[in-house]
Amino acid sequence: MKKSTDSKSESKQVLYRKYRPETWEDVIGQDHIVKVLQGAIKLGNISHAYLFAGSRGTGKTSVARIIARELEVNPVDLYEIDAASNRGIDDVRDIRDSVGTHPFESKYKLYIVDEVHMLTKEAFNALLKTLEEPPEYVVFVLATTEIEKIPDTVLSRCQVFQFRKPNQKILKDIVLSISKKEGFTIEPSSADLIATLADGSFRDAQGILEKVLSFTKDTKISREEVESVTGAPRSVMVNDFVTALSDKDLPKSLQVIRKLSESNVDPKIFLKLALLKVRLIMLMKYAPEDARDFSNEVSEDDLVFLKQLSVKEGSGINSQLLVELLTSYESIGRAYIKELPLELALVKLFGPTAS
Repeated sequence: MKKSTDSKSESKQVLYRKYRPETWEDVIGQDHIVKVLQGAIKLGNISHAYLFAGSRGTGKTSVARIIARELEVNPVDLYEIDAASNRGIDDVRDIRDSVGTHPFESKYKLYIVDEVHMLTKEAFNALLKTLEEPPEYVVFVLATTEIEKIPDTVLSRCQVFQFRKPNQKILKDIVLSISKKEGFTIEPSSADLIATLADGSFRDAQGILEKVLSFTKDTKISREEVESVTGAPRSVMVNDFVTALSDKDLPKSLQVIRKLSESNVDPKIFLKLALLKVRLIMLMKYAPEDARDFSNEVSEDDLVFLKQLSVKEGSGINSQLLVELLTSYESIGRAYIKELPLELALVKLFGPTAS
């Protein structure tokens, strides 16, 4: 890709690279992993195989690269393999053959195998043989978003670390921080929305912010701009829908759904935002002592709104509602009419024949 001569434009295009963690101090929200790895490397207790598990965009590959830097592995001795496209036994045999040669310029050879769960059964068996008795100069870092697909025989030969999703506050703070460093001012509610849409992914938060920064005509980012770029609904529309659910008001809730199509709003994004709020109302209702923790997940205005609905008598917010909304969320992507799964769920819940 040709580099832009506009430094401001270039910075917008490469946010996820520009702000990728490069030291232990840069890693956010994974203290339980950083402390263990940092201490082990300092003491020279290097494992021959690590398995990093967690959802996408939580920093698995970044931490693997930090390990490489801490072990002073030169680029020529660092190998990154994408198991999604190199998943066969021949690919693993290539790894096994290269393991036998000493590092060129470093004390260690480090192999980062991303999406390792994508390997075939035969490839896993071949990798297992390599993991059982690797040379002392070889370190493997396996990364996966689906740890349940990793054979127990492989798990037992690795130090396993579970990466946590960053919460709403962490992602919001990152969005605010990067925006400031890039010379932009972003409204807190805008940062809240980006954090919500990122769904626990640092990379997605940076990607969404990148699009927004590229879209704005000035240096001030409003919530309306974020909604426009991402296809997210206006907050008042989501709150109107949640209020209708609480009131068990079928006509009003269907009216909000109709407005989605008229406003060209993505129904799945809308339902995702609604689910977040419905879930928090239910938790506030049945576990009010934990309400203080919810400030990390929504804006201050929304927190007040949700607390009011959580104490409302005769509310339609309950576990059955959440189940139906979750089912609708999973069906939206397959539906010919995107709004239909949600409309059917509302009729089932609040229609004349509802129990």
